[in-house]
Amino acid sequence: MTEPSLAPYIQHTLIDTGVTRDQMVAHAEEALEHGFNAAMVPGSWVPLVADVLRGSGIKVASALDFPTCGVMTPAGKAAEAEALVKAGADEIDCGVQVGWLKSGRYDDFRDDIAGVVAAGVPVKVMLELPLLTAEEKEAAVELSIEAGAAFLKNASSGAVEIANPASIEFLVARAPQGVQVKASGGIKDLDQARSLIAAGAVLLGTSAGIALVTATADELTVSY
Repeated sequence: MTEPSLAPYIQHTLIDTGVTRDQMVAHAEEALEHGFNAAMVPGSWVPLVADVLRGSGIKVASALDFPTCGVMTPAGKAAEAEALVKAGADEIDCGVQVGWLKSGRYDDFRDDIAGVVAAGVPVKVMLELPLLTAEEKEAAVELSIEAGAAFLKNASSGAVEIANPASIEFLVARAPQGVQVKASGGIKDLDQARSLIAAGAVLLGTSAGIALVTATADELTVSY
């Protein structure tokens, strides 16, 4: 797999404090130029990015209950999901209630995700696998599938886990037909990206997409 051929797998991510309009337009234009799968952007910039990408086939993705997952109310998440879709989001990455899962509140964990799924676009569930026990991992996957998740995702960012083949293989092995896997967390190396795809990931969430597809990644490259 050559560097440019990675582009259709990459969800080009820019979610930072203080990002300006010009930076966000440039980010969307980079997604167009390189043919990335999607531009992943904060909800506040979804309308702008949707305008830039309209008619291109490049998706607009956003995230909620993120970067600190599990702090929003279910009603708040459902309302935000609906607002994101109305603003032009094609996909939503959703944080989960890890604390509820650990407290045995399985129905609440599932219903929290289902409220986001109800917005009507594919939802990627950020499972935060390193924070879970083996039993909790199995429950999180099963409950996410019951809730209607379109994608299982190993983690929300590199702050939780550096994406690795073992986590992706774990999710792929448990994903039924129609449910796919996205890898996320510190993806900045070509060999790493290839190994994640070989493990079964169909999407890569990274802020180092350009470095990956232009073969300019080095030891100073960072990615969340």
